Amino acid sequence: MSEREQPETTRPAVTPPRSVPDTPASAPGASPPAGLRRELPAEVPPAAPRTASGRTGASEAPRTTHPPQVSRKPQASETPAADGPAEPELTGRRRLVNGLWPPRVTRAQLIVALLLFGLGFGLAVQVASTSDTDSALRGARQEDLVRILDELDDRTERLEDEKQGLEKQREELENSSDQAEEARRQTIEKERQLGVLAGTVAAQGPGIEMTIEDTKGTVESDMLLDAIQELRAAGAEAIQVNGVRVVAGTYLSDADGGVSVDGNKIKSPYRFKVIGKPQDLEPALNIPGGVVQTLEKEQATVTVERTDKIVVDALRTPKRPDYARSSSR
Repeated sequence: MSEREQPETTRPAVTPPRSVPDTPASAPGASPPAGLRRELPAEVPPAAPRTASGRTGASEAPRTTHPPQVSRKPQASETPAADGPAEPELTGRRRLVNGLWPPRVTRAQLIVALLLFGLGFGLAVQVASTSDTDSALRGARQEDLVRILDELDDRTERLEDEKQGLEKQREELENSSDQAEEARRQTIEKERQLGVLAGTVAAQGPGIEMTIEDTKGTVESDMLLDAIQELRAAGAEAIQVNGVRVVAGTYLSDADGGVSVDGNKIKSPYRFKVIGKPQDLEPALNIPGGVVQTLEKEQATVTVERTDKIVVDALRTPKRPDYARSSSR
């Protein structure tokens, strides 16, 4: 007997059981035969597509008993688009709005915001004050601007002269063979200068004489005070009005028929004797809108004359201070 014919003679014949009725295999819902195992779950359709090898997917499954599988829920990505309209994708502007509102402020951000607010407020105040000063000068008259410039130039020149004088004194002290004697001489000279300013020493020098005729009685004390202040700003070193020495503490007030200077009543005409540089004193009085024009508006007559020698001989009694003492004692 050959090897090919041996299996055919020994293979047992299998007969279908009689209890199972003949049911077409393609009938839907037909239960499988009792002798066969159930290999696929109920959810899988019985007809499986054939693969490239020609076998069905059911024949490739292992012959093991599996529990019934539970169908999984479809995820969001597997949801059909036909169930409802898809939500629109957020734009960049919308995302920015969602990130900024509602605001999420931390303590550090709050401190920085307060510091920036304080800095901005300070800058605003400074800019406002500067703009106010500029607007005040912008609205001034041309005569006032000219007077302000002249005063600044004169003050700068006086300060420069004072600086040069102090530097000269220092050089003299450094180069002198007898520094003690030189210091004593400079001290005496400084005392004379302070005596002139304090009104305790008579003075003479070039200057101007100003006479104010007030026939209408319209000149008041504040007008004379403006004249004194203008002369001081122009570099006046000694001033005398009708025999009364004008010093740093001089005050003026109105009196019956005249003006009171440090308690001394004086009447028109008011004569000013001023020692200083005539080229600076006279223009300071005659500038547009200055002292002379103000007095002439009050119907007063003003005359200003330059002279090479003015004598200021009215003296003030030095007043001993009540509390201040020299620190050199």
